[in-house]
Amino acid sequence: MRLLLAAFATAFLPAPALAAEPTGEWRVANGEAVIRIDDCAGALWGIVAWEKQPGVDQHNPNPAERNRPTLGLHILRDLRPTKPGLWQGEVYDAENGKTYNSRVSLTAPDVLRIEGCVFGGLICGGENWTRVTGAPDQAVAPASRASSPTPPTSQPRALRPAPAAPAATRSACSGIAEDAGGAH
Repeated sequence: MRLLLAAFATAFLPAPALAAEPTGEWRVANGEAVIRIDDCAGALWGIVAWEKQPGVDQHNPNPAERNRPTLGLHILRDLRPTKPGLWQGEVYDAENGKTYNSRVSLTAPDVLRIEGCVFGGLICGGENWTRVTGAPDQAVAPASRASSPTPPTSQPRALRPAPAAPAATRSACSGIAEDAGGAH
C-alpha cells in the first residue's frame, strides 16, 4: 500500500524543474563580474550588473566607445530560443572587443553554459556561470559600494553613518534600440 501511495504521489505532484529560461543574475566563471539577463520582448539580453574592479571598454573596435564603463554594458545580445533549453544570439567580449555568435543553455537550475563561436559554430569556447541567489544587495555588492566591507569603527551604532543604499537595478532591456541593432 505504501508503495502505491508513493507511486501516486510521485506521478501527480509537481516535480522541481529547470528554470524556463536563464533570466536573473549570473556570476561569471572567474568571479570578476555578475551578468544580469532579462527577457526583452522574447529575446534575452545581458548586461554587466556588477564587477569586482571597475573597467572601461578599452578594446572596443569603435575608438569613440573605448572610454565607456563596462558596468551596464550589453554583452549578451538578442539571444533567441532555437530549441528547448537553447538560446542563440551574440556575445560581446570586452576583453578583446570582439563579438561572437553565441549559444546559451541551462545545464542545471543554477548553472548556465555560455559559448562563443567562430566559423559558423565550428569552433566554440565557453564557460559555466553560477546563478546568484539571495537578495541582490546581499548576493552581490552593488557597483556603487566598495567591494570590501566597511572597516569596524569605535563609534556607537547610532552615530555611525548609514550604509549606502543599494544601486538601482538596471534592466538589461534598458537602451535596446527598437530594431535591436544600432545602440549595441
